[in-house]
Amino acid sequence: MSTLRCVLLLGLCPAVCGLLQTLYCAWSQRCDCDFKPNVRDLEWDLYKNVYGQHLAQDIVSEEVAWFLQNKSPDRPLVLSFHGSSGTGKSLVSSMLGNHLYGSAMSSPYVHQFVPTLHFPSPQHVDEYKEQLKSWVKGNLTECARSVFIFDEMEKMPPGLVDVLEPFLGPSHVVFLTNYRKAIYVFIGTTGEEVINRRMVENRQAGREREEIDLAELQDAVAHTLYTTNTSGFFQSSIVKQKLVTSFVPFLPLSRRHVEQCVRSQLSQRGSCGRTDVVEAVGGDMTYAPAPGQYFSTTGCKAVAAKINLFL
Repeated sequence: MSTLRCVLLLGLCPAVCGLLQTLYCAWSQRCDCDFKPNVRDLEWDLYKNVYGQHLAQDIVSEEVAWFLQNKSPDRPLVLSFHGSSGTGKSLVSSMLGNHLYGSAMSSPYVHQFVPTLHFPSPQHVDEYKEQLKSWVKGNLTECARSVFIFDEMEKMPPGLVDVLEPFLGPSHVVFLTNYRKAIYVFIGTTGEEVINRRMVENRQAGREREEIDLAELQDAVAHTLYTTNTSGFFQSSIVKQKLVTSFVPFLPLSRRHVEQCVRSQLSQRGSCGRTDVVEAVGGDMTYAPAPGQYFSTTGCKAVAAKINLFL
């Protein structure tokens, strides 16, 4: 029920229309009632609570802001997150859901797929293709603003993801809805080797973290995804047809970033002043590669368990 429709049909003032909209959404399950994007809060969350990921912060905030400002996008927003475990990929994907829908990640219009749970048997890939196509089509029909998050893409059966190709391109409106308003997020570790190698080379050359060449890194990640047979995007038409809006590299974390994660978690536990724990956890992590040992091998993933040991 748009405000315009309300005015045209009822001839009422905007205040009354707003009240009717509120009452309508109180009992309606339509996604336009739950869709309450807040780009400013998303940007704040990204830059305040994600550590060591200036590339991801910039790309995600800019792409989402541009996409939502466009009332009639020519294609969906497709983001592909890549990097080592513990670098913030899942955290950023949850931030998207939290700041797009009023009911956050629990919204019925935010859909998460995990290959080991939803597509466990590679021999059933043809069956999974039909299921995935049906799920996506049905959810898009229910809500054009649906968000689809595919985790652990390195475990996705080869060829399965290509069933999404018709939903991702700049085609005409199909499937009884404007499917071009949807957002897709793919998450995986494939590409971590090339990302980490470029970061080590960058560090050894004496360049700052922020000086890494984004375009070159994105091209290298895309090539790795397409040519690696353990990648969910192996020889995928989605990559070949350039249907991914942005490949988002998540960089390996240094000790400084790990300690930022420690401080954040200590703050949540009400132990802000424990600098001894910050230093102990930071020093107890494993860093690689030798001899420089620049980056944490587990990112911030093991921080919570380490804190429990030193508190």
